[in-house]
Amino acid sequence: MDTSKTRAERITQKVRKKQRMVRAAMGQEKADLVLKNATYVNVFSNELCQGDIAVVGGLVIGMGDYSGVEEVDVSGKIVVPGFIDAHIHLESSLVSPSSFARAVIPHGTTTVITDPHEIANVCGVGGIDYMMAASEDLPLDVHFILPSCVPSMDFEESGAKLSWRDINAYFDHPRVLGLAEMMNYPGVIYGDRTTIEKIVVSQAHHKKIDGHAPGLSGHALDAYISAGVYSDHECDTFENALEKLRKGQFIMIREGTAAQNLDALMPLLTEQYAHRCMFSTDDKHPHDLLEKGHIDYIVRKAIRNGADPILTIKVASHYAARYFLLNNKGAIAPGYLADLAVLDNLQDVNVEMVFKRGRCVWNGGEVALTEPEVDPDILSAVNDTFHLPPLTEEKLQLGESAPLIGMIPGQIVTRNLGRAQGVDVEQDILKMTVCERYRNTGHTASCYVKGYGLKSGAIAASIAHDSHNIIACGTNDADIVLAVNRLREMKGGLVIVDGGEIKGELALPLGGLFTDCPLEEVNDRLERCKQEAYKRGVAEGIDPFMTLSFTSLPVIPSLRLTTLGVFDVDQMKLID
Repeated sequence: MDTSKTRAERITQKVRKKQRMVRAAMGQEKADLVLKNATYVNVFSNELCQGDIAVVGGLVIGMGDYSGVEEVDVSGKIVVPGFIDAHIHLESSLVSPSSFARAVIPHGTTTVITDPHEIANVCGVGGIDYMMAASEDLPLDVHFILPSCVPSMDFEESGAKLSWRDINAYFDHPRVLGLAEMMNYPGVIYGDRTTIEKIVVSQAHHKKIDGHAPGLSGHALDAYISAGVYSDHECDTFENALEKLRKGQFIMIREGTAAQNLDALMPLLTEQYAHRCMFSTDDKHPHDLLEKGHIDYIVRKAIRNGADPILTIKVASHYAARYFLLNNKGAIAPGYLADLAVLDNLQDVNVEMVFKRGRCVWNGGEVALTEPEVDPDILSAVNDTFHLPPLTEEKLQLGESAPLIGMIPGQIVTRNLGRAQGVDVEQDILKMTVCERYRNTGHTASCYVKGYGLKSGAIAASIAHDSHNIIACGTNDADIVLAVNRLREMKGGLVIVDGGEIKGELALPLGGLFTDCPLEEVNDRLERCKQEAYKRGVAEGIDPFMTLSFTSLPVIPSLRLTTLGVFDVDQMKLID
């Protein structure tokens, strides 16, 4: 029990720490760490300033002329606040949170705001508990926004359903910042009670509510924002982003693996609009993380596209911190956390060192990281999520015709191309199938798809947004059946089949979404699978698995395939 004596002792300890900080800030004693001869971005005055950066107890306590117990000379370098990803699903990296941290810290990322929406769709609150435990005490601050749409729509067959009662207690956790992307915007604008309840509960806890409303405009947008949705990351045109910004929303400029919106939204990176913006990756696959980078990649690209470097740094750090009320992050100033990235310059934005709370966690070698311990009971929730009967060819039979979904290169939206009468490889018309995998229902739905490019065989995955049932696409039923049944045996992952033989696979046993293997190993296997897909005709300009995974998400126009049939997002109904 917390007694008055122990409270007094804690207060005394905090007072002594604060007194030491004050003395060091006054120059009366050495700081813990000093970055000597720094040129740093001042996010308040919009300029580059010079001076030593002094750190005590993980906080910046002054800039100027200081000496430290540890001193690091950063002459000729640029020091910036650690980068913040305003919206990401860590599951999209295909690796555990610790492996993800090892990948992004060398790119200057010190904070991410994650939505555990994917794993929550698979195993509910058990998935949230796993992600929180597996990200505890990393040298990367992992904050959470709670899934708002599990499942994304009522008719979806996901592994769990979360009401406001299920997520309510999590709002009191210090790492929870709000309610994640409210993708059920029809539920909001038509006043659906269960949807509105989650917004009301989040506001009762004084938390943020993030949005997800592609193309929403006019009075429908007014209604959506009036309900309490503060931001949006689904803007793919400047016009839509500007309408949302003018109506009070914050804009998350997304540049990830599945969707890249930076080029279209570059006009926002001006003094007039940027203070209402932040950067987001949303979904980021291993190859992109290893080869391109993370938020540093967006910063680099924005600057090369003509954005002001200091303004871009502010969008990558300061403005995201302000939006989420992380009041001691996103700046280099007294009292702010010493989350710092050391860059070579403000044009190439190559990260050379990273400090987390004043401790060097990366300096060109391995990331200094201790693996979190996850309780076996929590881990078990993500290890047993496949309960479906073997697929047979009879389940794949269609009538004389079926809906034809048109993929669009580089986009996750689709087109309604009418109907097709069968597979026609020469016309790039393939069969696509989704199988329910949680409750042995045997529910299986199929249709046709155009724009994927596969010339032979089949590809299957257990990553199928957002319910993450099994999705497969192929040129013939036999290979589709083999691919799906192999995933069933593996308990999740990616599979490529051709001519009755398995040509490539990547096991993802944690919820069928990710693995605890190192990112480099996962990336190597993933890239081999991609090459097998490209060999079989998948268009080089698309990610074979990421693109396929979004064709079952029934909240993004136009047509989507679910376990119950083809869903027309524009009409909001199943059509076949």
